[in-house]
Amino acid sequence: MAYEQYRRWIILGFPGVGRGPVLDLIAGSFAGGTAVLFTYPLDLVRTKLAYQVVESSKLNLKGVVHGEQFYRGIVDCFAKTYKESGIRGLYRGAAPSLFGIFPYSGLKFYFYEEIKRHVPEGHKKDVTVKLASGSVAGLLGQTFTYPLDVVRRQMQVQRLITSNTEDVKGTMATLVMIVQKQGWKQLFSGLSINYVKVVPSVAIGFTIYDTMKAFLKVPSRDEAVE
Repeated sequence: MAYEQYRRWIILGFPGVGRGPVLDLIAGSFAGGTAVLFTYPLDLVRTKLAYQVVESSKLNLKGVVHGEQFYRGIVDCFAKTYKESGIRGLYRGAAPSLFGIFPYSGLKFYFYEEIKRHVPEGHKKDVTVKLASGSVAGLLGQTFTYPLDVVRRQMQVQRLITSNTEDVKGTMATLVMIVQKQGWKQLFSGLSINYVKVVPSVAIGFTIYDTMKAFLKVPSRDEAVE
């Protein structure tokens, strides 16, 4: 509901913005950014645990022998990351995530609401229409912002593949490194398989969101700020 709340605050605080697609873009961006700030440490831990399982034979960690896992679980990963770098370490890679989620979440809501505006009034409540609108919104939003997701994951595992703190790079440096060493196509590596996850997820998410709003009789977006 962060999207609806931000939308309400923007309308009340900045009435000049209007209630068109720009409002959806801004409210969706802030809602996505809020979600990232609250959940990013969990995503970081998930990535580190997954990476060490897949790439355990390639890790270059001081004091770790072949076949031994550096992190023994979620709590251990949290503890070691915090001990090594503090709170900042738990948010390593958050910058590209925010850079990515702001346009992704904003574009996702923008495309979804914009597509629904062109649907005949008699079909707006159809589940099929909501699923189709959500699918297109998810596909377009993911396509435009996927390179930043690649950069984020690269930054998350940098400390696992290097023992030298000076080798840890920032957002732009990581982006340039990927392009120079692996080519620009690497920025879109895995995008097709990501569609399989993201497109139906966004479609179902938007459909359930609208359905639950109707079921709970939540006021419409415009009625809520009258």
